[in-house]
Amino acid sequence: MSLVAAAVCPHPPLLVPEVAAGAAGELDDLRAACRAAVARLNNASVDLLIVVGADTTTVRRIPPFGGTLFPWGIDLPVGDPSGEQLPLSLLIGAWLAPDAGNFQSVAADAAPEECAALGRALAGEAERVGLLVLGDGSACRTEKAPGYFDPRAEAFDAAVASALAKADAAGLAAIDPGEAAELLAAGRAPWQVLAGAAGRPMTGELLYDSAPYGVGYFVASWV
Repeated sequence: MSLVAAAVCPHPPLLVPEVAAGAAGELDDLRAACRAAVARLNNASVDLLIVVGADTTTVRRIPPFGGTLFPWGIDLPVGDPSGEQLPLSLLIGAWLAPDAGNFQSVAADAAPEECAALGRALAGEAERVGLLVLGDGSACRTEKAPGYFDPRAEAFDAAVASALAKADAAGLAAIDPGEAAELLAAGRAPWQVLAGAAGRPMTGELLYDSAPYGVGYFVASWV
């Protein structure tokens, strides 16, 4: 039982064209990269697809899966909105992978060891496991970024991008939680879940790496 494929995507609400409205075209390249990564994941013949994203607590979600994008400006249902509202990370995951049937949140402040243990547990749930991992990079790349400008942000994101491009689980596992929190990098815990799940050498490809709104967005595919 092992992880056989993974897709890594960011989770900005603006990824959904209806939310972005007139600015939707600005993220067309990001959307195309996300679609490509998810398509590769779907083509990997996994037995179990699990969507992983950060939230306040570590919880395996129960169906129905979905919610609405109303908190982000438009009352657009995603998945099945009749159940408990998914956190933003998993809600975007449900939008990207509408057929997914397993959703796992990880506490944003979970220690790297906790994230790794969760990843190993998820990878052991089926013979061929696939993960859709949602997470943004630093939110401090420019003065107009949500966290304003921090000179550490570019190097932080470059290290993450390199680890994702190389399927470098050790590199992801080494991300400092304190620095990630200071840079508002929401993907730290989910990326470290991926690192724990990768129990064998994998091949990575970075499909997108940019910070269009001062936030680092990465799209990667691991097989």
